[in-house]
Parts: sequence; C-alpha cells; structure tokens
Amino acid sequence: MPSILMLTYGHAAETGAALRRFAAPGRDVVPRDQYALDEEPLEHHAALVIGMHADQRHLAARAGRLAGYLAQGGTIAASGHLAYPFLPDVSGFQPLPTGHLDDLRIHREAAHPIWAGVSEQDLTFRRGVAGFYGRGWHIPPPRARVLHSVGREHRPLDIMWRHGKGRVLLHGGNDLWSFGAGDIARNLFDWLLAGPEVL
Repeated sequence: MPSILMLTYGHAAETGAALRRFAAPGRDVVPRDQYALDEEPLEHHAALVIGMHADQRHLAARAGRLAGYLAQGGTIAASGHLAYPFLPDVSGFQPLPTGHLDDLRIHREAAHPIWAGVSEQDLTFRRGVAGFYGRGWHIPPPRARVLHSVGREHRPLDIMWRHGKGRVLLHGGNDLWSFGAGDIARNLFDWLLAGPEVL
C-alpha cells in the first residue's frame, strides 16, 4: 500500500489532530520528525507533506534531494510562505499590500477535486472573518496550474505544477489540511495517493 510521509515539528497534539483528519481505510500516513528526513528513504513514499511550520532553511539545504524525489515521480504538498527555496521552480512568498476585504477575497481559477463542494465564500470567510485562507502569493513556474487566487489582482495562491515525473501542490497560507471547509483534508489525501499522472 502506498504511504504518505508527513513531516512533524515537535507539536504532537497538532500532528495527532492532522492524522485523525486523514484517517480512512487504505491510507497509510507516516509521521516523521523533519530532522530525521536524511534517514528516511523518500522513494518508499507516494507523497511528502510539508506544513507551514517547517524549518525552511533545513529543507533548502536538501532542495536537491527533494527535486530528485519529484523528478522520479514523487509528489510534494506544501503549505506556508516560502522564504527559503526548498521547492523547485517557484518564487518566494510575497505578502498582500493591504488588508482590505477585496484584497483577501479568494477566487476559483480552476476546479479541482480537492476543493469539491467548497465555495469561494467558504475559503474567503471563516466564522465571518476574511484572511485565514491566504494573505499573499507566490509567482508560479511556467505552465503551472493556478487553482485559487487572492485579491483584486487575482494573485496565485493555490498552485500545482510538474517537476520531472512528479508533481507539486503549494498552498500559500496556513496548512491546507487544517482548513475546516468541506472535506479538503480527505480529498487532498485521496489526490496524493491517486498517482503522479493525476494533476
């Protein structure tokens, strides 16, 4: 059975909650401390999940290994604001210029099964407050697929692209799998296990 490697950062309670969200028959989610990554055979896992609290400097020093994993058909799903270049082909995080509501509004640029049943309104507001889903953007690589954008300028927020035989999903905000709308967490992990040919 293919497994998903989920990096952890010393927050046992948060990791446990995340793993419970992903729980379903046929899913094998393997939690590993980020600093044990060098000893982990990435090729044994269908996907690697990296959260917003990752030590990006540590990962950037291993960017070549991550790119190699992708090139051979692996999948990486990452959330957060990229300050250090640990993912191939994408730029660093750029914050939104203001906090005006129109700059925080989420726009759907392309449908995708991860967000099935989740509206733009669901992503824009959480308990009536905007801004939880994303407050900035990354410049996507050429030929990337932008799934959601943010603000009046439609700046890229959820981006998918291919690297070699593999694929990358970058959500430029809080951990995507922690967002409560719909079944995002379960849909995400179905997508992670669907195979690298499914973008």
